[in-house]
Amino acid sequence: MKIAYCIPATSNSGGMERVLSGKANYLASLGHELTIITTDQRGKAPFFPFQEGIAQYDLGINYDENNDEGILSKLRSYPGKKRLHRKRLTALLLELRADVVVSMFGDDADILPSIQDGSRKVLEYHFSKLKRLQYGRKGLWRLVDLLRTKLDERTVRPYDSFVVLTEEDRSYWGALPNIHVIPNSLPFTTDSPSDCSTHRVIAAGRYDFQKNFELLLHLWAKVAPDFPDWHLDIFGDGKLRGELTALVEKLGLSSSVTLEKPTHQMQEVYRTSSVYVMTSRYEGLPMVLLEAQQMGLPIVSFACPCGPRDVITDGVDGFLVEVGDEERFLSSLKKLMADEPMRRRMGGAARHASERYQVDVVMQQWQELFQGLF
Repeated sequence: MKIAYCIPATSNSGGMERVLSGKANYLASLGHELTIITTDQRGKAPFFPFQEGIAQYDLGINYDENNDEGILSKLRSYPGKKRLHRKRLTALLLELRADVVVSMFGDDADILPSIQDGSRKVLEYHFSKLKRLQYGRKGLWRLVDLLRTKLDERTVRPYDSFVVLTEEDRSYWGALPNIHVIPNSLPFTTDSPSDCSTHRVIAAGRYDFQKNFELLLHLWAKVAPDFPDWHLDIFGDGKLRGELTALVEKLGLSSSVTLEKPTHQMQEVYRTSSVYVMTSRYEGLPMVLLEAQQMGLPIVSFACPCGPRDVITDGVDGFLVEVGDEERFLSSLKKLMADEPMRRRMGGAARHASERYQVDVVMQQWQELFQGLF
């Protein structure tokens, strides 16, 4: 098959970009012809590698150059960018003549179904349907988020197939005839997981509103005095780095917290850690949870929508804490930090749970979906 994926950019270090890299490389290794189409690459290299032979095109729309502007400025520039996007994407798809074109729910999502290039159209969503409502924005922006959530319902219907990551998220969309659940797959497997002996807790993700690392730092400030030989490392980067750095100083955590840059050596990070923690406000299906499980780490996570409920079995391979229950989050984390045999036992259960996300298992589901479109 000739398969094209549309994504804003591949230069970011997020889970969606990592998933696309793994998926495209897997399909290319089976002989499929892969193309990646971006709108905001800006000449940057992909953060995660693509096999030689996978074609990459950037349409040069650059939606993100207006990110720091006010709503009126954005509203003025957006229609022109959208028209240019439609024109350039249509021309490229008519040239490529792909069998399947997949949108990863970027700005192409409401354009793609109307392009008559002969391809089957698939939409995959890497967040929760409730994502926009969890931005926490106020005033006019809140109205925009409400409107866009309603428009999302209209956007997904024309697609030949609409894929979400979790059963939890499927329930939010209702009885759509084209909806399917296919989780992300593990980007790696290992025979040398963590032995959960180090006194290190980790988290990873963009430094932004979604990941809620400011809450994690406040929680750690209540843990650290009882565990002076333990350390928290948060791997990531983003616009809130300055604020988080200042908060570390304000809370007196400089000796027990490090804000690490993103790394390609995450397997070694997991291997030399003992607990994974997540305080996100919302997710899709967090790759970090799947990776942490494969590396034998127990997890403490709030049950935000969506992902943690599908991944973690509370009390078996980690602790799933209801959103807002900070006391249980703290008590669960302290239990694991104080009890190495419990960490090892839950870490072993986590590795067993991760088998359902093995790449061959997940990619078989994708191949069956693509074949079923014809």
